[in-house]
Amino acid sequence: MKLSARNQLKGRITQIVKGATTSHITLDVNGTIITSAITNEAVDELDLSVGKDAYAVIKASSVMVGVD
Repeated sequence: MKLSARNQLKGRITQIVKGATTSHITLDVNGTIITSAITNEAVDELDLSVGKDAYAVIKASSVMVGVD
């Protein structure tokens, strides 16, 4: 898989919560939890399941940073 997005984080799926049209996928990336909302159709097409390795691909026009 080749993508232009530079932020590609490999992790393991720990949870899939399906809603009416959208699923929430939780990935464990070296102890950091990342959650993504994707369509149920995408979950089925990608054959996603708990325990399967997957990538969080982050593509954003801006990233905000905050401090206390």
